[in-house]
Amino acid sequence: MSDKPNRTETITSRERVYKTIRHEKADRMPIDLGVHFSTGISAFAYYNLRKYLGLDVDNIELIDIGQCLARVDDDIIERFHVDTILLNPRWIKPKKWNPRGDYVFDIPEGMNPVLQPNGAYKSHEAIMPAGGFFFDGWHGDVQPMSEDERLEAYAKRAEYIHKETDKFTMMMGFWSFFGDLDYACDMLTDPDKCKEGNQNHLNWQIEYFDKINRMFGKYIGAIEVNGDLGTQSGCMCTPDSYYDVCYPYLKKFCDHVHNTSDIKIFLHSCGAISDVLDHVADAGVDILNPVQISARGMDPVILKEKYGKKLCFWGGGCDTQNVLWSKTPAEVAAHVRENVHILGKDGGLVFNQVHNVMGNVPPENVIAMLNTAWETAWDF
Repeated sequence: MSDKPNRTETITSRERVYKTIRHEKADRMPIDLGVHFSTGISAFAYYNLRKYLGLDVDNIELIDIGQCLARVDDDIIERFHVDTILLNPRWIKPKKWNPRGDYVFDIPEGMNPVLQPNGAYKSHEAIMPAGGFFFDGWHGDVQPMSEDERLEAYAKRAEYIHKETDKFTMMMGFWSFFGDLDYACDMLTDPDKCKEGNQNHLNWQIEYFDKINRMFGKYIGAIEVNGDLGTQSGCMCTPDSYYDVCYPYLKKFCDHVHNTSDIKIFLHSCGAISDVLDHVADAGVDILNPVQISARGMDPVILKEKYGKKLCFWGGGCDTQNVLWSKTPAEVAAHVRENVHILGKDGGLVFNQVHNVMGNVPPENVIAMLNTAWETAWDF
């Protein structure tokens, strides 16, 4: 356990994150929980955490209805020294949903989970199995709004975060010009069609970014580009096909963002993606998430050696597949300490677990992970 004699914060949370992304020395390592829909916590685990800590559980908001993620509240942000906050506005007309037991969540008015005879829930086309922790499938539009209405709500929220808090926030919802396994096959069989589609999407995405940048770009620190390139054992496409079909459009988009704003590029891409990280870094990506250290070729020591000066690691702090849900709190703490000391050496790490904290993770383990992140945050 770290025993630093002086743990005095000398800069704001927002500047701490900015410095870390820029690979500059900060007063401590930043900590994230819930700024993104792949850095958050299941509403079920969040309920259990709040109850364990003796906190109110009456208004837990389900902010990602598919993954059933909770909005991380201010008291948890303060308790665990979190430096980030979710940009997404609250639901306009929330209602209560009791999936089972004592769990009660705030959901949008347009979401209507119906209990099935087999104990599952069905919401539009999405299914949550009996005893499950998330839905699989499409929910439909649970809060219909025009693009302008939606972005106006985001702009108000962004301005509030910037002026009334010191937290870092970001905008999700951009594409990284790679689809899925079927898309990887198309890259080999019909690369020209993929390139045409990528060019069309690039044109639209630049216009969309410019609109966001005009409206509230000065209030946000990053935008997320999304596209899972990896499986557990390897990348879905070859480095050559990625460079030919995806890289040029990602680079053009990153260049545009960097040339017209101070906003950073946050890539969310799960799996074993080490084979294409050279291209990802060269394209202009600033931040890598979730840093899936349990996948092939994603050893944190090697990642830090090869990409520690090129990419800010946002994740990799705790293995959610093999450790967080199943080990003792002491084992979780030791695991976190080891990963932080590897990935955080000389800066460049925003602490977060690998992807979301799942619904079956004991609150003691969540506490051990976040407490250890805070304890080791001063070790550099």
